Amino acid sequence: MRYFIAATQFITILPLGRAETFDPPKMIPHFPVVGLLLGILLALFDHVASRLWSIPVASLLDVIFLAILTGAFHLDGLGDTADGLLGQRPKEKALAIMKDSRLGTMALVAILCGLSMKWAGISGLDANRGLLLTIVPAYARGSMLFGFRFFDYGRSGSGTGLDFFKEKLKMSAFWGLIIPVVLSVLLGWKAIWLNLIFAAVTAAIIWYYKKRLGCITGDMLGAMTEIVESVMFLMVSIGDVTW
Repeated sequence: MRYFIAATQFITILPLGRAETFDPPKMIPHFPVVGLLLGILLALFDHVASRLWSIPVASLLDVIFLAILTGAFHLDGLGDTADGLLGQRPKEKALAIMKDSRLGTMALVAILCGLSMKWAGISGLDANRGLLLTIVPAYARGSMLFGFRFFDYGRSGSGTGLDFFKEKLKMSAFWGLIIPVVLSVLLGWKAIWLNLIFAAVTAAIIWYYKKRLGCITGDMLGAMTEIVESVMFLMVSIGDVTW
């Protein structure tokens, strides 16, 4: 439980008490579970908001609520990653730009596009709305495990994510990702589409990161979370009323 609390404190602003220890390698497997907790809170919030406002307004409030719960932690990573990677800059220059706290044009565009996609996707959810709001954040935070598994850390001797790469992530650490996959079965045939989206988007991001830098940083992990979450919400809402 203490590692779950530590993981929750690291990627959210939820006050779950004080963890006894900070052990990044043992916190990583709990990231999908933290995502599931965020999803449960998001679904409960949406249940109330959608009874007070129209679905488009409630969906906008959902996006804001999720950003608040995470302290915009992953959004910051998305912005920094966009500034660093979207261009033809060499590896060292891209890493230096991502470390710069200033917000560039590409960061602003990426964040606006990501939030817009997320709002559009959530607005389009009809059937199984509560379940999808619950499990998609878990999938998104589970995607980070693949980043830890397949990459070395891109900064030598510094960076927020350095301690998370001290040990090679084992396949047994992916147990938390099994939870949203099992829950997705409740969607029926739509579960196949949902899991295909997750696999395709995660694989595409890994391929791009390998081709672009061949390593990963904390910002890039945050960007991975935001991209997977936004695309999954958008794509799973295709023709939702006809499923």
